[in-house]
Amino acid sequence: MLHGIPNIISPELLKILMEMGHGDEIVIGDGNFPAASHAQRLVRCDGHQVPELLDAILKLFPLDQYVEKPVSVMQVVPGDKSETPIWDAFAAIIRERTGNSDAIEQVERFDFYDRARKAYAIIATSESALYANVILKKGVIA
Repeated sequence: MLHGIPNIISPELLKILMEMGHGDEIVIGDGNFPAASHAQRLVRCDGHQVPELLDAILKLFPLDQYVEKPVSVMQVVPGDKSETPIWDAFAAIIRERTGNSDAIEQVERFDFYDRARKAYAIIATSESALYANVILKKGVIA
């Protein structure tokens, strides 16, 4: 254990966050996301939910300040009636941790999958909310 590092951040996840450079992306996937088949590096966080991991990661991880939208969510598939209240939780966490109230973009499902395949790592969670996948683009620490 170390001071200042949320206990939900495993040693493996901390290592990956440290290895990532400016512009690298990390995906936090919900329980339905095909993490294992898409990941270059897979971090299992079974038993955890996306909002709690997002909050813990953003305590350590700067978002890219040089892009308009450093956070991406998977857009609801046209015709799907699913609601996405979890996006409000994401926005509140991002606003609290970064001060940015307009950081999130919606990405079409298959474009999201393509970006996930190229991401530095994917975190697999047990999140049951639908469309609870999020991509974070790493920024720099001045």
